[in-house]
Amino acid sequence: MSRRSLHNPAPDAATLRARLDRARAAAADAATDALLIGPGSDLRYLIGQAGGSFERLSVLLVPATDADPVLVLPALEEPGYADVPTDELGVDVVTWVDGEDPYRIVADRLGKPGRVAVSDTMAALHVLRLRDAVADAEQTLAGPVLRDLRMCKDAAELAALRRAAEAIDRVHARMGEWLRPGRTEAEVGADITEAIVAEGHTHADFVIVGSGPNGASPHHDVSDRVIEAGDVVVVDIGGPIPEGYNSDSTRTYAVGEPAAEIAEAYAVLQRAQEAAVRAVRPGATAHEVDAAARDLLTEAGLGELFIHRTGHGIGLDVHEEPYIMSGNDLPLQPGMAFSVEPGVYRAGQWGARIEDIVVVTADGVEPLNTRPHELVVLPA
Repeated sequence: MSRRSLHNPAPDAATLRARLDRARAAAADAATDALLIGPGSDLRYLIGQAGGSFERLSVLLVPATDADPVLVLPALEEPGYADVPTDELGVDVVTWVDGEDPYRIVADRLGKPGRVAVSDTMAALHVLRLRDAVADAEQTLAGPVLRDLRMCKDAAELAALRRAAEAIDRVHARMGEWLRPGRTEAEVGADITEAIVAEGHTHADFVIVGSGPNGASPHHDVSDRVIEAGDVVVVDIGGPIPEGYNSDSTRTYAVGEPAAEIAEAYAVLQRAQEAAVRAVRPGATAHEVDAAARDLLTEAGLGELFIHRTGHGIGLDVHEEPYIMSGNDLPLQPGMAFSVEPGVYRAGQWGARIEDIVVVTADGVEPLNTRPHELVVLPA
């Protein structure tokens, strides 16, 4: 039996209490009687501890009334929450042991709610049994209720995201140490993984080294493909720092001088990424930021090679709201943090992507990643 705590360091009790109060108010505004928050980033946001999702139910019940929140835990998991300031947060802790019915405990605490909202990522094992236990209540998702709370980061969250971005930039700055002909993607990835931790992350959440034709797969991992002279290599890397906030940055490298077609397409991609970053400001929509990149690529005849959204929010999750994509008319607000990462992918041949994390400021945008955006040419 093993358990990895994600608690250290956590926000102070006053910050967590304010978040719980805002969550309570958001539930009331959404005509929801209670939130049922399972292990994961929402739980970490609210109480400073992410916990773990197992077959035994762990759940935080946040009522929309002024009643105390309740943290229902298996007794064997309670020590992992020892640092959560439950007394200062006004959270009642209820433990249960194998043989007891935790779903009935939750139902009894809820009373007779008309609507409850469960964590978006709660396992179906728990969602369905909670539905049975609270049979008369409508069950909805908690994500839309908590969305506005988590999308706009406070000063401490933004400071953590800056530290994460600086740490991953230091890894990209070292790419010339590892990326060269004759090495496999997996060998390069292993070096990058080690460096991600050495530069301040708790672990590497993902390491993509897409060389040659593998670069045309945006979510490639690593493989035993040997890097060759002339390859274009997409390197997309990131992970959490101790506070739990994530980095995510992509740069594209050429091993030796690239073909003229690639260099020309990359120059357009660089302009598209810069245009999308310039489009970020309060009041602009996520759609408009996406269009700033997509329209420029389309005008250059590369639109069909851009096969994903322009960006995603980032924080305690690598992918969270807001999503920077066509059709999303969400107005941007100060404190929102997200990636700007257009790419072009020529199937079976090569790919390229440029990704920065940016923050919406009071009057514009702050890019958190500062590595050069040019196609970096490494010795062949």
